[in-house]
Amino acid sequence: MISSLLGKKIGMTQVYDAQNVLVPVSVVEAGPCSVVQVKTLETDGYHAVQIGFATKKPKNTAAGELGHAQKAGLEVAPRVLSEVRLTVAPTLKVGDIVTVATFTEGQLVDVSGTSKGKGFQGVVKRFRVAGGPATHGSMFHRRIGSVGMRQTPGRVWKNQAMPGHMGTDSRTVQNLRVVKIIADKNLILVKGAIPGANGDDVVVRSAIKGQRALPVVAAPVAAAKAGAKPAAKPVAKPAVKK
Repeated sequence: MISSLLGKKIGMTQVYDAQNVLVPVSVVEAGPCSVVQVKTLETDGYHAVQIGFATKKPKNTAAGELGHAQKAGLEVAPRVLSEVRLTVAPTLKVGDIVTVATFTEGQLVDVSGTSKGKGFQGVVKRFRVAGGPATHGSMFHRRIGSVGMRQTPGRVWKNQAMPGHMGTDSRTVQNLRVVKIIADKNLILVKGAIPGANGDDVVVRSAIKGQRALPVVAAPVAAAKAGAKPAAKPVAKPAVKK
């Protein structure tokens, strides 16, 4: 079984988890993904599985894409293709369907997507440059300022903050906890925000760094409903004057 799934960002909402704690979640429509191609060490030099998500309009499908999909038994070419590397020989076969059953509630996942496009922006918004004074007759507010002297250093430093295009970058948010899985609707609810606008394509995979689920601390309200008595506060002893 592979540990990655293609999906689409639906939006954000908030739900109560098992400990009755209200948490913000991002809703991802993950899968179902079709196995389009299986690569092995003998044929391709490495183990991998290629999966496809959604469908492409026939008028926008190239002949090569359609032929590649028909080899997998698909009538319509997938709109998104992704290859998942494996360390062992894959057990999946061409034509198999991968669903949200790949993940479990409480598991940590990494979500990759494309950040929202902001267009052409200045250095204050793009790189959080402080800018100049706002008052006292200043004519320098949100401009870039000096980028280098004529003789020393005699050039513009690398990574110098400059105005330019902002956004539409590949971003990955790591170690997000899966709060809930709605299998009949192919939905995964992960705690926190993920990159991209609503409707953008994302990739959900098992967390690389976080291999165990984060501990969830019950809220005081949940403990009170369960009948637990609040802990008594320690009483401070009066100071003794000498």
